[in-house]
Amino acid sequence: MKGTNLSALKPLSAKVMAISLILGSAHATSAADLVISNWDGYMAKDIAETFKAATGLEIEVVNHATNEEIMGKLMASHGKGYDVVFVSSPFAEVLNGQGMLAPIDKAAVPNLANLYPEAVNLAYDPGNAFSVPYTWGATGLCYRSDLVKGTPDSWMSLLQPSDDLKGKTTMLATDRWLMAAGELAKGYSVNEADPAKLDEVKELLIQAKKTLLAYDDTTFYSKLVSGEAHLVQAWDGWCNYGITDNKDIKFVVPKEGSDLWVDTIVVMKDSEHKDAAMKFINFILDAKNHAWAAQNILYKVPNKAAMESLDPALIKQYPTMGMTPAELTKYELLRDLGAAQKNYARVVSEIKAAN
Repeated sequence: MKGTNLSALKPLSAKVMAISLILGSAHATSAADLVISNWDGYMAKDIAETFKAATGLEIEVVNHATNEEIMGKLMASHGKGYDVVFVSSPFAEVLNGQGMLAPIDKAAVPNLANLYPEAVNLAYDPGNAFSVPYTWGATGLCYRSDLVKGTPDSWMSLLQPSDDLKGKTTMLATDRWLMAAGELAKGYSVNEADPAKLDEVKELLIQAKKTLLAYDDTTFYSKLVSGEAHLVQAWDGWCNYGITDNKDIKFVVPKEGSDLWVDTIVVMKDSEHKDAAMKFINFILDAKNHAWAAQNILYKVPNKAAMESLDPALIKQYPTMGMTPAELTKYELLRDLGAAQKNYARVVSEIKAAN
């Protein structure tokens, strides 16, 4: 999941995306058959070449560092100049609610059949009417098993750490994931809108702040590798980057549960290249092409054929890759909060301003 702040209107992601590159801008006058905006490193570097070889179509890929960045551009232009965009699911909901997305042409995307049944019935878009899921996963605790006593199986292990862990923990800085840790610990929804409950969560997180090493969305796994941190809140894929460097790093979903995050592909309503856009989505959903994401950015993909093609050794090395759709969909989807998002922004600001 690219780390993101949903209050702006998530880097839901790969290790190569931790530092954003110089960003391109899409233009309506692009000579390409398709303009695609995605996070850097979220597709194969040779995607333009392989897609052209398969279809004869030219694509221009531009990068966005965060959901907020591309949302700002889309809202300012009403999507003009972009054909295909990768955004996290709550943002896809927002775009659809604004009437900015084209419907997915099922007849033009036969590789939708490769998706798990669970991925076709996600609550924010049942039947993949306006979006196609690209990656999905959970959020939990990533820790040094050689430095932490036992298994930290509760969000309270992070929010009310033992004395030996104080000053050696990090939390995600972005609104929804910071709040989710407290909401889950209190037994609330990760989409909780009740102001009284949010204030309870705020007080819990203000106390937790006093025990933290840092809020960190991008380098927490390297802090684990170095030993500076012992226990961190993490997206499952990012924990895998730490595991690559230190086999003592483990990931666990706390007993109170997790959010289910999904990064999606959408087509802009004002695109003049919808047929080409559907061909691109179908190309991505080819088992071999979609498996690239799982193999290279270490995120699960909701593509049954792609996941079944993975080397069992990869799943043995990175156990989170073996989480099944049934396990994932037990967790609550992050949803667009609408007007309640302003309250989240207020609460998080108060948490971070607290001494």
